[in-house]
Amino acid sequence: MFDSQNNNRGGYNVGSLYYYEGSELPIEWTNQHSCGEKNAHCELVVQYMCDDQLRDGSTTVTIPDQRGRCKNYDCNTDVRYGMNENYGWYRNCKYRKRNKGLFTADQKLKGETAKYTRQNPGGTRRGYECPEERDYYPYWHPTPWKDIAILTNNVTHCEKYQSESQNVKDKYSCVPPEGYIDFLVKARGPKKDRKPIPITKEECEKISYPIGSNITAKWVKTSSWGLPPPDCFLSPKSRDNHNGNGPGGFPNMFNWTILDTPHEHCTLRLRYNISTADYDGMTTTASNNAVGKAYAKLDIGSLVGLSEEEAVKRGYVFKNNPTINPLFAGDKDNSIGTKLQLQLAINTAQYGRTFQDRSHSFAIRSRLAKLKGAKIHNLNVRGKRGNIVQVYPAVEYDFVPNRLSASVGDHIHFQWTGSNTNPNNNDGQGLAGTDRSNVVLLTSQLYPEGEPGKAVAENLKFGHFGNNYPAHLNNATFLGFFRQDLVSLAVLSPGQLRGELSELDDAGTYFDLPPRKITRAGDYHYMCTRNNNFSNRGQKGKIVVSTHKALEKVVGWSGGAVTLSDGEGVWVKKGMLAGTKTIRIEKWPQSDGEAKLSSRGGKLNVGDSYKSDFFVVHPFEDLADGNKVTIKIKIESSDAVVYHSMDYKNWLRVENVDHSSGVASFQTKKGGIYVGRLDDKSMKNVIIGVSVAVVVVLVLIGGAVLYFKRRPEAYTGMRKGLQDMKLSTQSKI
Repeated sequence: MFDSQNNNRGGYNVGSLYYYEGSELPIEWTNQHSCGEKNAHCELVVQYMCDDQLRDGSTTVTIPDQRGRCKNYDCNTDVRYGMNENYGWYRNCKYRKRNKGLFTADQKLKGETAKYTRQNPGGTRRGYECPEERDYYPYWHPTPWKDIAILTNNVTHCEKYQSESQNVKDKYSCVPPEGYIDFLVKARGPKKDRKPIPITKEECEKISYPIGSNITAKWVKTSSWGLPPPDCFLSPKSRDNHNGNGPGGFPNMFNWTILDTPHEHCTLRLRYNISTADYDGMTTTASNNAVGKAYAKLDIGSLVGLSEEEAVKRGYVFKNNPTINPLFAGDKDNSIGTKLQLQLAINTAQYGRTFQDRSHSFAIRSRLAKLKGAKIHNLNVRGKRGNIVQVYPAVEYDFVPNRLSASVGDHIHFQWTGSNTNPNNNDGQGLAGTDRSNVVLLTSQLYPEGEPGKAVAENLKFGHFGNNYPAHLNNATFLGFFRQDLVSLAVLSPGQLRGELSELDDAGTYFDLPPRKITRAGDYHYMCTRNNNFSNRGQKGKIVVSTHKALEKVVGWSGGAVTLSDGEGVWVKKGMLAGTKTIRIEKWPQSDGEAKLSSRGGKLNVGDSYKSDFFVVHPFEDLADGNKVTIKIKIESSDAVVYHSMDYKNWLRVENVDHSSGVASFQTKKGGIYVGRLDDKSMKNVIIGVSVAVVVVLVLIGGAVLYFKRRPEAYTGMRKGLQDMKLSTQSKI
């Protein structure tokens, strides 16, 4: 269904799942060449599309492009064949004029339409994808694909990518008169009349059919998708020629918060463009093509310290497999260099090369009423049966995400697919050719972790990553789930009633435990009991559940907000970050905030009484390359002061806090702990008030002495009155 450029070695057997809108779906990938490094320029574009007729199909035979070979003369509805883009999309591409402003180097394209590109000069067809649209981004013509994210080595391109995305920008195309494409297919009439469908408004409106009639083509607007612009980040680092794993040996990942676009038939694709530094792909155009020469008009000589004339003479030119005469230091007459010829293995069709992968079809569904407002984590299984050699460049079984952070009150959606048609010779446990997965909590730790002297139970550790033994269901405590859910995760029920379940052979290939609410905190280690032998080992996962609210998000050049459901969070403006920053926010309740501080060796020694919860922002460092971000926390009083600490011990007052609508908003560069308290100054006001009262009393006493000095009779009367008052109150004093 698409050109993967992976030598037909990837892919999983079955994969149809469903996800709720607003849930978090981790997207993992591996790429052979480096990203985020100087070795090469790389960009990854993540997109999805939905269509009523989109499907996986039941055969690996490519869908025909001749309708007569499909059932009912309709390839769009012939379910034997998998289909993403539809027949009309490819047909339009096949007869639409290609963009002749593009760089094609010295490649000889065999046609004038959009199915011919520098990477695909022969116009080879893969499914119904359009080669030109596959190879270039952003695309100038309407496409069925919606943008999710762009990851690039150069974030200065982000603004252009986002503004040109069809998520936010209307696109235009030429719609020819009815019958015009059939006219092109039959290739009748004078050659001058057989013009491909134009890609400009001026040329479009000159097309007529029947030729010479007043029935002309129309330049038609396709409205934007009305979606947010795609996220744009600095490409994550990966090592070249090591299957693309990122730092720490883990696959690179992007967390997609699934958009509210419900549909039962969707697919996701990730395109990966890899370019060398021999030329700038953003500014190199058709003017650099090899016209009248055997090589492209690119300045390769300056890259190796040669003049243009000397570079051409020595073969330092951009073409297929150039032969060069290298320049040696000390070789004054060039006698050595001219005798030594080196051929470089260069294929200009693969400079600026686009790889691709796509998912099986999946569904996006609206939330059930009981899930409104809930945070949903998708937990799936990746990989397939076989050892690392048999599955390469795919991978062995693992859980995705392998490590998950959640909070009490969040929901987890466990879901995965297996297969009955993997190659029979692939290593693995259970019936040959089948793959299955399950989830069982690992047995208790064999030794305590955490604070010395404390029992294991006090450390809230459930299971242990190093063990290979599952916990007994009767004693298992997993996320606070009911026992029936634990049974379902272990034996994949409801599904097959009894049968051979020791290795899950008779269990169904698909498992779904709809979102379940987490009700218990702790660190949970779990495993798949089937895939735990020598060849498929270590299918284990970890879920860390906090008692407090928490959220983690990667923020890049595009900026963004990391917010909790009650409006508290961190806001980063566009352009503040050159790279990416993982920002995690936590909310500690007032009731146990000081205990959490104490457990980290800290202490709260400022303020008088709480007026907010503790708001924690990680990392405890610059959040946006020295720029100020906005933080908002809920606060109970506009008289409260916000205090900040970066080490749990030393606290500083936050200045210029805006109090409005029960929210304290302020600008800061740093992460750390923030809390609202009544300031000590309120006590100072009381002391100042008492001091003023004392002064007033002293003034009154001084005035009374002066008064009674001048009027002794008044003093005698007052003294008698005071004695009478003393007698009347004596029994109460």
